[in-house]
Amino acid sequence: MQEAFEQAQQAVQGLPKKPGNDILLKLYALYKQGTVGDVSGQRPGGFDFVGGAKYDAWAGLRGLSREEAQREYVNLVETLKARG
Repeated sequence: MQEAFEQAQQAVQGLPKKPGNDILLKLYALYKQGTVGDVSGQRPGGFDFVGGAKYDAWAGLRGLSREEAQREYVNLVETLKARG
């Protein structure tokens, strides 16, 4: 699974068109969950809207195993590649 995860990370860079923000947040959250595990620290506040959105997306995956997050990441990238 680790090799497929690493290949998917590279494939994201070569997608023909940039995914929407909701998909980018999902990719970010799955990547972080798949590499680091559950989110830690405090949620960014104030006017850090991007940081807050990233934190919330990652926190939404709390409890998901690293392997399952990697599997979901690979599946999402494959779906994006198929859409072209």
